[in-house]
Amino acid sequence: MNEKILLVDDEKDIIEFLKYNLENEGFEVVAAYNGQEAIEKLETNPDLIILDVMMPKMDGYETCKQIRKREEFKNTPVIFLTAKSSEIDEVYGLNIGADDFIQKPISPKKLIARVKSNLRKVEQLKQSEEEVKEINAGPLLINRTKYTVTVDKREVVFPKKEFEILAYLASRPGKVFERERILRDIWGGDVYVVERTIDVHVRKIREKLGEYSYLIETIKGVGYRFKDIEKY
Repeated sequence: MNEKILLVDDEKDIIEFLKYNLENEGFEVVAAYNGQEAIEKLETNPDLIILDVMMPKMDGYETCKQIRKREEFKNTPVIFLTAKSSEIDEVYGLNIGADDFIQKPISPKKLIARVKSNLRKVEQLKQSEEEVKEINAGPLLINRTKYTVTVDKREVVFPKKEFEILAYLASRPGKVFERERILRDIWGGDVYVVERTIDVHVRKIREKLGEYSYLIETIKGVGYRFKDIEKY
């Protein structure tokens, strides 16, 4: 069965242009022309969502928030199409649950490469979840299937990227990961995200861990590691 893509943009010319290119690659495309219509068309169960940021009725950011509230779409890749290029906009979008950003004007080849990359990451995540569904890390219990984290048996909510970084580091305690590698493994090698994005996410993770923030150690000039509790 071909992967299904929900394509959301208020400009019909862009919809038709991207739909044509995606269908030529074998994807099934469902179109929506604003955020509200996109929410309604979630009933088609898309495998990936391409979402314009600037739209009437409900912009892309709010639409993404509504999508992430639904358990069945918690891990569905969301790619933003945007004319905005500031780091603040990008970090905000990633923090509310986006997986990727593509700036307009859009290159069909780049879009298709990003779509395939994000779908591959979903498949890899499924495989890793099957291998290790739960990570016990001292006071933390990380469930990779349910995307939940409990700290001293109290559940703490982590947005998708924060969860992925925490699970990534905690799955290999004691190992140092360079920022560049974290970016590549979490976001993919063909996605441009600045290294500062990692620092922002780690800061937010530490805030949520509270008294256990020390579990994520900064290796100055290199990156991060999860404290190997058994050695202490």
